[in-house]
Amino acid sequence: MFRRTFWFTAGAAAGVWATTKVNRKLKQLTPESLAAQAADKAVDAGHRIKDRAVGFALDVRANMLQREAELGEALGLDAPPPAEQERELPAPRRRPELGGRTTPDTTYSLTYNRNEDH
Repeated sequence: MFRRTFWFTAGAAAGVWATTKVNRKLKQLTPESLAAQAADKAVDAGHRIKDRAVGFALDVRANMLQREAELGEALGLDAPPPAEQERELPAPRRRPELGGRTTPDTTYSLTYNRNEDH
């Protein structure tokens, strides 16, 4: 008698467990649930991509600053400026085709012909 009661209870418990599992799986496979799962995965993927992109941008920025410092050092751009003393401006460049003048000749005349517009 106890054996029958034990196996009956074990069968009933297994049936309840199996029914619960099947019902959960069926609820997971409804269109609304599948859409919600897909949306959640898309949001998670977006967050991962954003985090990686921000990390990549920070790495690029750090490397850019490092390379800029290396170039500045190599070109002497980081050196302190020379002592503050009165510096002369360079002499003006003269163009030989203008006869040595530094300013172009602006005294020319303009003629207007109405027929040129047509």
